[in-house]
Amino acid sequence: MSAARDPAQTDAAQKFDGSRAAEYEQQSRIALAGYEACHELSACMLAAAIGSGRDARVLVAGAGGGAKEIVTAAALEPRWRFTAVDPSEPMLALAVARLEERGLTERTAVVRGTVADLPESEAFDAATLIGVLHHLPGDGAKQAILRDIARRLAPGAPLILAGNHQAYASQPLLLAAWGERWRQQGAGPDEVAAKRAKILQGADPPHSEQAVADLLRESGFGPPLRFFSSLFWGAWIARRAPDAP
Repeated sequence: MSAARDPAQTDAAQKFDGSRAAEYEQQSRIALAGYEACHELSACMLAAAIGSGRDARVLVAGAGGGAKEIVTAAALEPRWRFTAVDPSEPMLALAVARLEERGLTERTAVVRGTVADLPESEAFDAATLIGVLHHLPGDGAKQAILRDIARRLAPGAPLILAGNHQAYASQPLLLAAWGERWRQQGAGPDEVAAKRAKILQGADPPHSEQAVADLLRESGFGPPLRFFSSLFWGAWIARRAPDAP
């Protein structure tokens, strides 16, 4: 039986309304220096972990927006199929539009909802959770989505986890550099100040790389391997533990 849906996930999705969804991918490319590289390396890490040229079913949690994970991985591995899950209707609509543009709708099942809405009998070969975890408040909500993913992976299957992983106020130099990144891309002083205020108030990332490892361990995954880093952002691969609950 599927686990009960965590309201924290649907609450977090509320902030991605139509106006924010429309600007999401463009904003992400500025906020994350190395946006393309992170997604490209994520696909490469999955291909290396699964084995290239094989059939695979990949769960993409938080797939809304540009469906970048799917577009990038599908180009590398034409035999992979995807299940895209997101509770935000505007974000999911953008993902569907991008999938249609790339001719990927036949390879992708789209589910508006959370991972908990999927049957636990799915046993996916891999999963991704990119840019989601730091939007969920508290460790409980973070563990809930990671456990929901673990329950739907085959033992030993890889997960790509990527997102911010330090308390923003605890790293003033990184925060200043993050603001300079926006200025580099054309933002004026007032916009930079607004962006910094928003990130300080609007997200709850794990407060260290060790906190990421602890969340994964407590949710049914083995030790993570980091393969990408950019200011506050990190990306890791971890495998579902054989004895995951």
